[in-house]
Amino acid sequence: MEKIIKLLAKSQYTFTNFARISIFIVMAWIGGLKAFQYEADGIVPFVINSPAMRFFYHNTEKRVLDKNGELIPEYQLFKNPEGRVVRKNIAWHQENGTYICSYILGFVIVSIGLMIFLGIWYPKIGVLGALFTVLMSLVTLSFLITTPEVYVPKLDGDFPSPNYGFPYLSAAGRLVLKDVIMLTAALIIASESASRLIKKRI
Repeated sequence: MEKIIKLLAKSQYTFTNFARISIFIVMAWIGGLKAFQYEADGIVPFVINSPAMRFFYHNTEKRVLDKNGELIPEYQLFKNPEGRVVRKNIAWHQENGTYICSYILGFVIVSIGLMIFLGIWYPKIGVLGALFTVLMSLVTLSFLITTPEVYVPKLDGDFPSPNYGFPYLSAAGRLVLKDVIMLTAALIIASESASRLIKKRI
């Protein structure tokens, strides 16, 4: 057991680099997918409801009546389920600026991931990448407050919905919550990179 403890203690830097590589894989993959229609459509509820990001879109303030005569945000009528392509929905997203926004976000995410990865060799770049990751994670976690779709809706069925609203996370909400891990890993990486920078100056 003592050998395992000593090995773990000596492996801190290696494991920190594993965290860097893990974040890079996630960001490069997810950021790269932002170039595709289904992913761009999927982030609309997050972006359009976020005070920090809604300016990217043109149809943010638009409201329409649904089939029940209730006033709802217009985007809810033009959702494309993953894997389904509907021409009128895509036309709405093009007019909304959905795809341009997604391309920009994808580029930013991949760039931050690359900075995290380069931090293995360049601690100054690593610090910047980690701090940008912290900021990005905080914005993402704010979706738990601003995005209605992160909680299970009250749809009812044969019986009234027993579990809906806070704290019952939907699939989208569970995905967002995982950024707590990304945030913590980024803080650890920022600390380690800063420590290496200090050692270089001594």
